[in-house]
Amino acid sequence: MTKILVADDDPDIVELVNYKLTQSGYEVIAVADGKAALEMAREVHPDLMILDVTMPFHSGIDVTLEARKDPDLSGVPIILLTAKSMEQDTERGFAAGATDYMTKPFSPRELLSRVQAVLARVT
Repeated sequence: MTKILVADDDPDIVELVNYKLTQSGYEVIAVADGKAALEMAREVHPDLMILDVTMPFHSGIDVTLEARKDPDLSGVPIILLTAKSMEQDTERGFAAGATDYMTKPFSPRELLSRVQAVLARVT
């Protein structure tokens, strides 16, 4: 089963993303901060990570940068899911190594479509 690590400090977002992805057959591992995201990613080796940019301890950008330096995680696709919608925020996300960037509020159906598209490119 495809494992997706979701890291967001908003429990409502986590619940929504978890519901949509599990209904579509994915295994979701959810954490609430950037430090836990890095630790969990190193432990479970997810097939995809969905990260909020603004989280406690490490931002989604920091997690992305660390993942790209880690040989075991460097190839894992990362979707940044964030309220930061300025052009420079998007540029910063892609410069850090994000595979895709979505802004909140978001459509769960669009997120699922992007997850499927990203996973199709890497499998």
